[in-house]
Amino acid sequence: MTATKPQQHNKGPTREDSAGSRRQQAIEIAAMGTVYLNGEFVAAEAASISPMDRGFIFGDGIYEVVPVFGGRLFRPGQHLQRLRNSLGAIGLENPLTDSQWASVLQRLVDDAGTDDQYVYLQVTRGVAPRNHAFPDNARPTVFAYAQRMNYATATSAATGIAVITAEDIRWRRCDIKSTALLAAVMLRQQAAESGADEAILVRDGLVTEGAASNVFLVRDDTVVTPPKGPLILAGITRDLVLELAQQHDMPLIERAVKENELATAHEIWIASSTNEIKPVIRIDGATVGSGGPGPVFARMYQHYQDYKRAFCEGRVD
Repeated sequence: MTATKPQQHNKGPTREDSAGSRRQQAIEIAAMGTVYLNGEFVAAEAASISPMDRGFIFGDGIYEVVPVFGGRLFRPGQHLQRLRNSLGAIGLENPLTDSQWASVLQRLVDDAGTDDQYVYLQVTRGVAPRNHAFPDNARPTVFAYAQRMNYATATSAATGIAVITAEDIRWRRCDIKSTALLAAVMLRQQAAESGADEAILVRDGLVTEGAASNVFLVRDDTVVTPPKGPLILAGITRDLVLELAQQHDMPLIERAVKENELATAHEIWIASSTNEIKPVIRIDGATVGSGGPGPVFARMYQHYQDYKRAFCEGRVD
């Protein structure tokens, strides 16, 4: 099993495909309702950002995605801490306090009016003449919105997903949750064109993470996941999996994972805020383990769902 390099893509959409896609995008944007932009709550279709914004020109910004279960923001403190860490890493001051962020996000959740959602928030370095160096006195652009989300059901989780392996072509500060996601977009597209749901990334013979997820392996009933560091994002769902494993006496080790371990793993999972936890049943066309979700995944998935239910009922934070 060898990580594949990004492919060149020459085939583009037809004019009819593009027109239909634009219409659908307009419908989805209008359905978003209210968004938050620079201190104001406005209709999504009325929101306007300068084309000279450094987030648009350079991808010079940070973002977060916070799940919402049962109308409650899931682990907002951890997400806001990660936001602070990323903003600090790029020398950008956090424009809002935690209490201000909480107020903004809850208002968006309440306006959306559905139990299960996610909230997307983004902070860029703001509007300035194009120059790679940081501008003086630029005002950050702050944007956020809530979106209905259909999270995985027990049935879909039991189905499992297919993944490919791919060379990790991203930069070396993947711990920063940057809006500059072109490499991840290309890798996820590579997976989609291969009929897969995700790409598991390999750098110098070691597994890092998915294009938009963290990775777990199971060998002999022990869960293994790559350690935190500059080459992976510190996932909030990943941290919860570690907590649940400790609480329920499930052996788990954080260590470097070699690429060839993927081929012999008894189970493989991915985890992220919007995917939650999903089992991988095929990798590069080969069957993982028994070809279905394994017993260790089933146990962790039940613990995760129990925690989520308790969270929706207000019994845990």
